[in-house]
Amino acid sequence: QVQLVESGGGLVQTGGSLRLSCAASGRTFSRYAMGWFRQAPGKEREFVAAKSWSARTTSYADSAKGRFTISRDNAKNTVYLQMNSLKPEDTAVYYCAARSLDSVSGRPDDYDYWGQGTQVTVSS
Repeated sequence: QVQLVESGGGLVQTGGSLRLSCAASGRTFSRYAMGWFRQAPGKEREFVAAKSWSARTTSYADSAKGRFTISRDNAKNTVYLQMNSLKPEDTAVYYCAARSLDSVSGRPDDYDYWGQGTQVTVSS
């Protein structure tokens, strides 16, 4: 089992930045690919970014490219999502997820463990 706890969400103005953190506990964190997803009201959960456990492979949704950066610190069992140039359409609950296979994926069904989510609200 892996437990995931997100933090760092909040209210920010358009163009601002936030850094989300996801602290993992339980089984060996460094062997899991980690992803970030988000879900806005009335919409399906969508992929944002993912990074393999070795950090050699990274993937971003088109909406995140150039603005968001995923990173991980295996020694601290933590994955981060740095979000810059935020837009109102980035408003959503952001979830981190862990995948027991060491390959990135943009499909929510490919992930085995999920955090409870953290709210990000971008005001116009």
